[in-house]
Amino acid sequence: MPKYRRILLKLSGEALAGTRGYGIDPDTLETIARECKAVADLGVQLAIVIGGGNIFRGVAGASGGMDRASADYMGMLATVMNSLAVQDALEKMGVQTRVQSAIGMQQIAEPYIRRKAMRHLEKGRIVIFAAGTGNPYFTTDTTAALRAAEIGAEIILKATKVDGVYDADPKTNPNAVKFDQLTHLDALSRRLHVMDATALSLCMDNELPIIVFDLGRSGNILRAVHGEAVGTLVHSEPAGE
Repeated sequence: MPKYRRILLKLSGEALAGTRGYGIDPDTLETIARECKAVADLGVQLAIVIGGGNIFRGVAGASGGMDRASADYMGMLATVMNSLAVQDALEKMGVQTRVQSAIGMQQIAEPYIRRKAMRHLEKGRIVIFAAGTGNPYFTTDTTAALRAAEIGAEIILKATKVDGVYDADPKTNPNAVKFDQLTHLDALSRRLHVMDATALSLCMDNELPIIVFDLGRSGNILRAVHGEAVGTLVHSEPAGE
């Protein structure tokens, strides 16, 4: 029995690249779509936010001398490409989806309308939120936190390349310690790489929990949906503290 009724899944753009490191890997795309379908088949309402780092990253563009706002808009367009790819993969599996874009592009996606998104979810469709918040200087992590709060999601599932949150980078520090759970405030004050500070603050203000887990392990999305101990749980301060 699923623990959650409505969830928001945050995927990094890099996740779609698989082992390539860039672009969209068809096998990885199919695997992600299959797991999302399994969640939808349980009757869980699923919304998705996807990054664009496998195609273009705004911060990297800005550091290369490009105007930051222009670079961020390019990053938003990259998220639209990824969203259409995931939509196509899902619909080939018979799953009804809708892409809603924060930037108007009526030929390929609906505009983001909160009530319409919630209606799609209630009808069992997977909704993919594209183009970030529609504003430069905001990450797709912030988009995930914002959209999750707007649609009343019970939790954010953040799929990454590591199996949770550590006190140091486990790739470079073999002594890094993994957290099973921690509070939003701990994550903020210790500058742990859960989400950027804006996204994390938004989750904290709205008492929105986050599970950070490894997308590479098959079945992890389903395990998280069922409430199994997967990755790291980031939650609000316990009552009374």
